[in-house]
Amino acid sequence: MLTCTLVGAPVESGASQVGCVMGPDAFRTAGLKTTIEDLGYRVVDLGNIVPRAYGDAAHVNPSIHHLGETIGWASALEDVAYRAIKSSSLPIFLGGDHSLSIGTVPGVARHAAEAGREQFVLWLDAHPDIHTLKTTTSGNLHGTPVAYFTGQEDFDGVYPELRYRVDPANICMMGIRSVDPAENEHLTRTGIEVHDMRAIDERGVAGPLRAFLERIKKTNGVLHVSLDVDFLEPQIAPAVGTTVPGGATFREAHLVMEMLCDSGLVTSLDLVELNPFLDERGRTAKLMVDLCASLLGRKVLDRPTRSY
Repeated sequence: MLTCTLVGAPVESGASQVGCVMGPDAFRTAGLKTTIEDLGYRVVDLGNIVPRAYGDAAHVNPSIHHLGETIGWASALEDVAYRAIKSSSLPIFLGGDHSLSIGTVPGVARHAAEAGREQFVLWLDAHPDIHTLKTTTSGNLHGTPVAYFTGQEDFDGVYPELRYRVDPANICMMGIRSVDPAENEHLTRTGIEVHDMRAIDERGVAGPLRAFLERIKKTNGVLHVSLDVDFLEPQIAPAVGTTVPGGATFREAHLVMEMLCDSGLVTSLDLVELNPFLDERGRTAKLMVDLCASLLGRKVLDRPTRSY
C-alpha cells in the first residue's frame, strides 16, 4: 500500500494578511485524510510542525518583514521535507503561505540529487514568486521562493544554505497573470517556461502540460507540484489574500490534476495560501481537497455532489 504523509506548515510570516496559519487544519476539517484513504492510500499525518528558533534578522531592503521567522520556517521545512519524501510515496505540505516552498522544494530536491535524478517543479500560481530580497517592494517573502531555490543572487548568508539548486529549465509555471517588472526581468533571464492565462486561453492547458511531462519522463526526473489557491478563479476559490481575476476554471484545474495522475511522475505536493478566514462555508478548502483527490486517482465519474 502506498503511503501519503501530511505535513502541516501553518506559516504566514511571508504574507501580508493573517489567516494562513489556519490553513493546515482547514484542509483536515475538509476531509483530506479520509479522502486520500478512500483512494487506497495509507495516510500518516505528522501534525503541524514549528519553525526553528531564529534570532532577529535584518536586510538592507526596509520593506522586508518577518525575515527571521521565515528563515526559521524554511530551515525546519527543508529537513522535514527531506525526511518525509524518503519515508513515503507522496508527502503533501499543507500551508500556510507560499514561503513554505523556500523549505519544501530544497528538501525534496536534496533527495532527488542523492538519488541521481533531476528535480522538476510545476508552479501553479497567479504569481511567479521570483523576487529576490533586493527586488521585492512589498516585503512579502512568499514572493521569493522560486528565486531562492533556482540559486538567484542575494540570498547567500541570509536564507539557509542552498544545497541543491533546481535548474530553471526544469520549472514550468501555469496560470501566471500578475508579474512585477523585476520578476519579468528574472523570468526572461532564467528562461523559465511560463504559460500565462492568455496562453492558456488560446491553447488550453493540456498541450503545454503534456509536453512538460514528456520532458520529465525522458530524463527519469521527479516532479514537485506547488499549487497556490490563487491559481484558481477567485469566484470558485475565494479563500486567498492575493486574488487575481481570470484564474483557472474548475475543469481546467481538475484536468491538470488528472493529467498529473496519469503521468505517475508526481512525488511531492504543496497546497498553499488557503486563508480560511476569507472562505465561504469552506468551499475553497473542499475544492482544494477535491483537486488533490484528482491528482491521487479520483475519476470524473467518481466525483461526489457538493452543496455549498
